[in-house]
Amino acid sequence: MADLETRIAQGRGDAPADLVLRGARVLDLVTGEMIDGDVAICDGIIVGTGEDYDGAEVVDLSGTILVPGFIDTHLHIESSLVTPFEFDRCVAPRGVTTAICDPHEIANVIGPDGIRYFQEASTRTVMDIKVQLSSCVPSTDMETAGARIEAEDLIPLRGHPSGIGLAEFMNYPGVIHRDPGAMAKLRAFAGGHIDGHCPLLSGRDLNAYVAAGIRTEHEATSAAEAREKLQKGMRVLIREGSVSKDLEALAPLLTERTAPYMCLCTDDRNPLDIAEHGHLDYMIRTLIARGAPPLAVYRAASLSAAEAFELKDRGLIAPGLRADIVALRSLEECRAEAVFCGGVRVNEAAFAARDTIPPVGRNSVQAPRVEPEAFRCAGNREDTDVIGILEGKILTEHLHADIPIVDGDKRPDVARDLVRIAVIERHGINGNIATGFVQGFGLERGAIASTVCHDHHNIACVGVDYDDLALAANRLSEIEGGFVVAEGGAVRAELALPVAGLMSLEPFEDVRDRLEALRAAARALGVTLEEPFLQLAFLALPVIPALKITDRGLVDVNRFEIIG
Repeated sequence: MADLETRIAQGRGDAPADLVLRGARVLDLVTGEMIDGDVAICDGIIVGTGEDYDGAEVVDLSGTILVPGFIDTHLHIESSLVTPFEFDRCVAPRGVTTAICDPHEIANVIGPDGIRYFQEASTRTVMDIKVQLSSCVPSTDMETAGARIEAEDLIPLRGHPSGIGLAEFMNYPGVIHRDPGAMAKLRAFAGGHIDGHCPLLSGRDLNAYVAAGIRTEHEATSAAEAREKLQKGMRVLIREGSVSKDLEALAPLLTERTAPYMCLCTDDRNPLDIAEHGHLDYMIRTLIARGAPPLAVYRAASLSAAEAFELKDRGLIAPGLRADIVALRSLEECRAEAVFCGGVRVNEAAFAARDTIPPVGRNSVQAPRVEPEAFRCAGNREDTDVIGILEGKILTEHLHADIPIVDGDKRPDVARDLVRIAVIERHGINGNIATGFVQGFGLERGAIASTVCHDHHNIACVGVDYDDLALAANRLSEIEGGFVVAEGGAVRAELALPVAGLMSLEPFEDVRDRLEALRAAARALGVTLEEPFLQLAFLALPVIPALKITDRGLVDVNRFEIIG
């Protein structure tokens, strides 16, 4: 960083600024006013606004409005299905200059080495990636993950420049019932930032959870739930991912009064959705279209996010702060004309200048080879628990259906949209296979399978035909993980994700194209869901109500127990 005297001299105009952005107006998120004048930048730090400056480099941004760079307050980069370097290239041009990530997807596969990979990558990306330390690996004791991380494993990871604190504390029953392992992690990070995750928690249980020092929450799916969490002092992060879509429900709550305590996040969003709709830029223009005040929305996207996570060096276009700046033609349209991350112009030259690091987590799929008979669903009663999909949510319903037993097996029933779901342990630990029923895919034939299976990332399969289920699952071992669509004894589409079975080594454009082919192949099987692969992945997450499935069986999340 330039020395203090140089910054002061450039701010005062006694020396030319390193970089001057000229001709635009600045949106001041404090007063809501537009400020005319140049923006002067010294070594990545804003040193002047609202005045005329000379600069060694001058960029003409006439006709645009400058807003602070957007901050995604909670996401799993692994869910973008690309490496941190490709994620950087995918979303930074859309105005995302800071991403606060939780690498617990890769941590569930390879442990602390996965967190270290993200920490090291964060030192090389154009955008600023903040790496929270994953608090719940595995999320519960009702699943088999590839690793287990305790408090003593997290403590050595503290102190990295990318660090903020402890990532989402998903095991909310462990908090409110004072599980010793949960208490050890909370004590280790007491006084620092601790992210929350407590879907549908309310009343005294919510009081207890917040009293543990947990500050943020991204799982609110209704305005009433979000309002109570705000009233308890939590910062509410409005989420709009590829599956979890809460923007519509929470938009009425975002006003200029509440904006200081609300932020934006994507949680899990893939390159196909980003290409078709956008990232935080999509959230911003959609919120404004739904009637949220633009000032409130842009505060939530930057200043409020910076304050919530104690990032005091960003969130405004003001002297002394990082030059994280987005140039827009229209606040309502929110389409980036130019983006600067720490004063660096986001373009292909900036991406090409980065150093990268080798991938980790190769050859992580160690699943048993399965035969079609493994997908039979035995039982001695026709009354059957069924996972009911709620499209646009990771919440599910706990349904029941009478399914006849034929030759010791409950068969899929396409007419009632009751299809087989299975989870196969793939870390080489125990070879568990659990089966059940799910309703909501619309599948009429074939099968789809994935190693993106939150958060343990075993193999999740859904299908009608047992031969196709076995084909899809076994193919995942051959390609080091990913997504597969099978039908009629043939693989119809696939995407290899060889980095821990979660991320591709290909450019995000290629991943986007493969996702288009996968979606088309899934629809050819009758699938009606917009995003079937991530929807499938969340059916195995046993901390989101109401009924889920892991390699150990069906999980009644409300009772927090395995029921079959």
